[in-house]
Amino acid sequence: MPEGKKNSRTKAAKDVNLETLGLEMGNKPPQALDFEEAVLGALLIEPGCVDEAMEELTPSCFYDPKHRMIYEAMTALVNEHVALDLLSVSQKLQEQKNLDAVGGTLALAAMSQKIGAAAHVEYYIKILKQKCIQRDLITAAYDILKGAYDDSESVDDLIDMSQSKVFAAIQNNVRKDVQDVGSVLKTAMNELEELQEQSGISGVPSGYMSLDRYTLGWQKSNLIILGARPSVGKTAFALNVLRNAAVDNNMPVAIFSLEMSALELVKRLMTSESGLDADKIKGGVKLAKQDWAQLDYSLKALAKAPIYIDDTPGISIMEFRTKAKRLVKSKGVRFIVVDYLQLMQGPPELRGMREQEVAAISRMLKGTAKELEIPIMALSQLSRNSVQRGNSNNRPMLSDLRESGSIEQDADIVLFVHRPDAIGLGDTVEDKEYTEIIIAKNRNGQIDTIPMKFKGSQLKFVDQSDSLVNTFESRMNSDYQSMPDDFGSSGGEFDGSGF
Repeated sequence: MPEGKKNSRTKAAKDVNLETLGLEMGNKPPQALDFEEAVLGALLIEPGCVDEAMEELTPSCFYDPKHRMIYEAMTALVNEHVALDLLSVSQKLQEQKNLDAVGGTLALAAMSQKIGAAAHVEYYIKILKQKCIQRDLITAAYDILKGAYDDSESVDDLIDMSQSKVFAAIQNNVRKDVQDVGSVLKTAMNELEELQEQSGISGVPSGYMSLDRYTLGWQKSNLIILGARPSVGKTAFALNVLRNAAVDNNMPVAIFSLEMSALELVKRLMTSESGLDADKIKGGVKLAKQDWAQLDYSLKALAKAPIYIDDTPGISIMEFRTKAKRLVKSKGVRFIVVDYLQLMQGPPELRGMREQEVAAISRMLKGTAKELEIPIMALSQLSRNSVQRGNSNNRPMLSDLRESGSIEQDADIVLFVHRPDAIGLGDTVEDKEYTEIIIAKNRNGQIDTIPMKFKGSQLKFVDQSDSLVNTFESRMNSDYQSMPDDFGSSGGEFDGSGF
């Protein structure tokens, strides 16, 4: 069967289903056949209308199968750089064996005689797009309704399908207008003025001067990929960055943890914030009186910090997008961390095709960051190549990003956490703390390697020039002298009264 006729029958069958659905509901599907004829007539007689129509309309915007065939023929001619007129369109329809189906040359001639159609084509196009969105939403709603009545379909799959179909119905029919350079230049100047008052940090501060020197903070709409081998400290680094934005700068932030529970994450935050050893926070070592005092004191700011945690395991990319949008709108969230990318679920139709699924997840993360105008940091596992090369101290490379090359392509910034000690290359105490934050890709800046220290017992990354003693002990000692003698004397029965 010829391809053109096969496609026509498939699309006609879809229309029959939509028409049947409309009759079942007591309504005709949204349509504007007169406007469809007017647009097609304008394209036949006015070349100036072609570019605008081709940019805005797709074949699905035409409800009548005959009108859709005519528009598809016109689209094919435009792609072949052939001018549209009565003769060329008739010939193309004849090639596609659809000329008789649309009513022959006589029907085309009748459309071309629509006087005044070209003058109002912009308005007609707007109406056709509106009707198309309405039809797509009706179809999506019907599919959701059928799925909801199907007991064999899991609720998670139903939610994923519902979000995908509604999002697709809107996304496929909404286009963003171009902007003139003058308006964008004005926005850039306003941001530059604000930047002068913010000591050079234009985005969300990472809390590390050595890193912010290259990024100027995490910028709006950026996708930041943070990669490392397992147990190297990528989650600890991401939590440090998240904490610095929320506690030190009072910026609302969120983390979607697909691997750890909310309780585990909070215990990690308690460890890095209090300065106590991780074993003490885990409960393996009994806390002394001063430990309770230090814990109570240091967690005051953390308890009030605008940090939001979602620990839904295996969250789908569409569910993530919905929740992220809600967090930005209701909580004013300005920075999101995903831990980690490979544990997310992509579109249902790509399940089983792992590389394509990860590529779709990566694209959606970038699209979400751009749409919400916030930076998103996604953690990523690395392949085993990073510890099998045997050169350059096994430093990770962009090619080590696991399961999809599109992660590297979609990312604005790619960071790697490299700890020689974690892969058996450190021999001294100093080596055990030595860490490199490798900026492997920076779309708007330089790449480089930043030396840092990792205090494993406190799950804390610090710049080489910084000291945790200054961060915790000196601050505690200066304030602890003025505390009452019975402060923290609960004997281990911590009541959180300091919050």
